[in-house]
Order: sequence, then C-alpha cells, then structure tokens
Amino acid sequence: MKPKMYISILLWLAVLLTSCGALQETAVSPTPPPTAVSTPETVAFGWTDNEIATLKSLWLGSLPDLPPDPSNAYGDNPEAAALGQQLFFDTRFSSNGQVSCATCHQPDRYFTDGLPLSQGVGQTGRGAPTIVGIAYSPWFFWDGRRDSQWSQALGPMESAVEHGANRTFYAHILAEDPGYSAQYEAIFGPLPDLSDRSRFPDSAGPVEDETARAAWAAMSPADQDAINRIYANMGKAIAAYERQIMPGPAPFDAYVAALLNGDQAAMQTALTEDEAAGLRLFIGEAKCIRCHNGPLFTNNSFHNAAVPPAEEAALDMGRIKGVQEAVENEFNCLGPYSDAGKDDCAELRYAKMMGQELISAFKVPSLRNVAETAPYMHAGQFATLAEVLDHYNHAPVPPIGHSDLVPLNLSDSELAQLEAFLRSLSGPLAVDPALLAPPEN
Repeated sequence: MKPKMYISILLWLAVLLTSCGALQETAVSPTPPPTAVSTPETVAFGWTDNEIATLKSLWLGSLPDLPPDPSNAYGDNPEAAALGQQLFFDTRFSSNGQVSCATCHQPDRYFTDGLPLSQGVGQTGRGAPTIVGIAYSPWFFWDGRRDSQWSQALGPMESAVEHGANRTFYAHILAEDPGYSAQYEAIFGPLPDLSDRSRFPDSAGPVEDETARAAWAAMSPADQDAINRIYANMGKAIAAYERQIMPGPAPFDAYVAALLNGDQAAMQTALTEDEAAGLRLFIGEAKCIRCHNGPLFTNNSFHNAAVPPAEEAALDMGRIKGVQEAVENEFNCLGPYSDAGKDDCAELRYAKMMGQELISAFKVPSLRNVAETAPYMHAGQFATLAEVLDHYNHAPVPPIGHSDLVPLNLSDSELAQLEAFLRSLSGPLAVDPALLAPPEN
C-alpha cells in the first residue's frame, strides 16, 4: 500500500470511530426531564382552592347529622328528652336541694357558669365546659373520664362537691314523685318497689360519704343492680335532652356560605377586614387549626397545652388518669348498663392508655361561642381571649408532661386579628327556646 493511501485510511477510520463514540454517548445519556411548570392554584376572593376547602370543613353547614349513641337506646326518644329536661333543672337532685345540672351549665351562658372553678355544694377542681354540641364527642369531662353523654351526666350527681348525694337517694325521689314515676315507667318500664328501707336505704351509694358507702355495701347485688338501672336510665334521659343542644350559624358561617356562593358583598358584610385576616392566621401561620378543626372547631382529642395549674391546686394529671377511669367505670360503653352491641365501643376498646403526651393533657374544647364562655382552660386559668392567645404565642414549657407548643411570634396586631376572628364564632343556639328553661308542667 502506498504511504499516502495508508495515511488517508487511518484518518478516515479515526473520524469514523470518533463519530461512533459520540453517537453511542448520545444514545445512553438520559433525556433531561422537561422543565416543571407550576400552575398557581385558582384564587377566588383572595382564597386558594385548598384554603376554600379548609374553610368549608370548618363551616357549620358541613356538620353531619348527629350519629346515634349505641350505648343509649333512648338517646333520640322525645319522651326521654322531656324527662331529661326536667331532671336537668331540678334542684331536688342534690344533697342541699339547691344544685341542678343547670347550676353549672346555665343556658344564658351557653351552658357554662362563668367561673374558673365551678361551684356546686362545694368548689370543684375544674371549670364547667359547655354542653353545646358536645353530643358529637366520643369523650366527656376535661380529662375524658367518661365515654358517653349519659355516663357523664351521672358523675356530678355523686360528686361530693357537685350535687353531693347518691344514686339510692335519687332513685327514691324519682320513684316517690307521681309525675316522675309516670314519666319514667312510660319510657323504661315498671320501677321496682323501693319502699322497704331495710333493702333500699334513703341514702346509699359507692361515694365518699362513709355512711352512704357502708349502706351500699350492705345491699344485696340484686338490689344494687336495681338501683344502678334506675340511675343509668336517669343519665340516659338527661343525655337525650342534652343531645338537642346545638350551636347555630355565626358570622363566620355566613362568610363561608357567601364565599361558596361567590357573593363578595355578603362576605364583606359577614366579616370585617380584621376578622377575615384573623381567619387567615387561624388556618395558616397561627396553626390553630391543627387542634381546632371541623365544624365544631375541635378534634375531640387531648393535648398538653402547657397551662399553669390553678392557684393553690396540685398539678392535674389530666387524660392519663381520666382514660383509666373511663375503662374502669361501670357505666361505660362495655358495661352492663350499656345498650351497645358487641361490635360497638371502638373508642373505648382502642383507647390509648399510656404515653408521656397524656400527662396533664386536656380535651380540646370547641371554639363555637368561645367569646361568651370565659374564663378559659380546664381550671379557668385565663380570664380573657387575649390572655389565651398570649399564652400560645409564647408557648411556655409545661409544668409537667410533654407539649408540642412552639412560639408563634405573632405581632400584637396579628393577635388582635385572631381575637377578632374568634369573636366571629359567636351565634345563637339552634335550639327550641322551650328547651332553655325548666319544662312547664
């Protein structure tokens, strides 16, 4: 081969190999992904689609129908509710004849009493929470020590500092009053004959009073069961009445309804600029919605909010003690006086029993009508909404237990806007006015 031809062939091969290498590299290189183009959410009247969905979830119009209580077969019985209303307002069902359920749950105060620590025959260790809308909750009392509305109603009646008497005492009142006994028997069937005081003492029950406790211990199991049945039915009647106490629409609800209808003028009428700004903080930067969600503005759970103990009071252990009481209570969903079926009572069956987060944890209250139900927290530690918001803004270390609070670092003007929004949650009760007073006989 001639030298020139040889060199030409080598150059041609070099070019060819270089080209093949480039083609091969191109073939195995991954195709770069297309540049993501973010599409902003639809915005309506300053709210994104996600925010509108959140607001709708808080709207009272999203509240589902009240589910039945499987443990109370009489929960939606009108006759039981009428009996329960009478029991709710009757001061005879107390040791001094001066205390009723309505003493601490006053209708004109949205069924609270305005006191830091409620006052029955003595002073209690906590404030009375509202019963408005409480029928939707799976747990009752600040610590959730009862799992039904009817079993909750029984607790104060045997508390030494609330109603101050006992179940046999109450059974005698009911059985010996012609009106009560007729109402009771029309709903629950015949009352047992309680006239033999050797079997059914005037005062007996598993209470703090030693005389009443000893009298209860001396009763036969069958006679105790007869009294327990009457007592449980009293609670079920009271619960049937309380299940009717529901919140009505507030300015916030009018705002959301207007937003959903695309009516900007009605939105501006429903909430002021500060109230709307507070709403935006509530679902956003202030993180209130983490616990205060749903149409009743509560997740019905328990949290340690790092609240200081009430003055001159021991630290309150809250939920970690309350859940144990709920499980052990004879009137719970799984007990002999419950009407629940074998597949009911999931909340009680699977209740969380242990964990640092339960220590000094208390139930998240509804924020409906919150401006009308001062003072605040489980023992009325804060007199005003401004004090509550300041507490959450600073997020102190809890006296005991674990808290997830972190400082919010909101400005004074933002705190004022939040308070303005909270006040927009006040509205009338969605209740027949006849239910807000003792029934006319």
